[in-house]
Amino acid sequence: MDKLAWIGAGVMGRPMAAHLAAAGYPVAVYTRRFETLAGAEDQGLLPCATIAQAVEGAKYVFVMVGYPQDVEEVFTGPEGIFRHAAPGTLCIDMTTSSPALAEKLSALGAERGIRVMDAPVSGGDSGARNATLSIMAGGSPADFEQALPLFRLLGKSVHHMGPAGSGQHTKAANQIAVAGATAAYTEALVYAQSAGLDPQAMLDAIGGGAAGSWQIANMAPRVLKGDLAPGFFIKHFIKDMKIIQTECAQRGVTLEMLNTVCGLYESLAQQGLADEGTQALIRYYQS
Repeated sequence: MDKLAWIGAGVMGRPMAAHLAAAGYPVAVYTRRFETLAGAEDQGLLPCATIAQAVEGAKYVFVMVGYPQDVEEVFTGPEGIFRHAAPGTLCIDMTTSSPALAEKLSALGAERGIRVMDAPVSGGDSGARNATLSIMAGGSPADFEQALPLFRLLGKSVHHMGPAGSGQHTKAANQIAVAGATAAYTEALVYAQSAGLDPQAMLDAIGGGAAGSWQIANMAPRVLKGDLAPGFFIKHFIKDMKIIQTECAQRGVTLEMLNTVCGLYESLAQQGLADEGTQALIRYYQS
């Protein structure tokens, strides 16, 4: 089977890479802190100390890192993918990043004979572990069809959204909806508790009706258990919302709800909670 390279082995990246290895693909993995790859071989992954080592001979290169600047460095840096990947390689950036950067990397890759797609995901750590992610891809139809069998090993909902950058624009829309849903279930819990309701009974009652959402089904119960561990970091959610705000400014669009929620999370980050999960929004109301 074709060799795959995976760049970035965090909360979501590592289980995603493991799914590909479990399907029989040889998967070479690189992450900045090599020591965090301890035990990777038990998952069928080959730890690599450099990007060059990871991408050597790889037909596909997946990227799942933190911030747009990390994505750009991984691709264009002196030790990056564009320097070491062979012409014809299909690179798939699954980081939530900037649509403009996705377009730029696609163009730079084309100059080098390297194809680049943007394919951010939604579903959090549980979606990564269970291979139930929603995948939103931007790039050529031919590249999408080639990557589709691999995408189907990672997610249950896979969509080609258009040319380069379209996956990132779709993920931006996703994050706008998530921001509203997260704030909504958090305030529902705050209200229910102030009214003396059993909060879990309240969630059970409203979750099957018009208020039901993935956030209520999956994240609100974590809040009730006091589980604020990051399936998705506050700091990364702020990053996503800042990207959206930049896109909105360029289009003359104002998203008042998004701006408000971003402000709430920035307040939590200032309190030292940037490494908590997004469900830690409840802390804002408890402070």
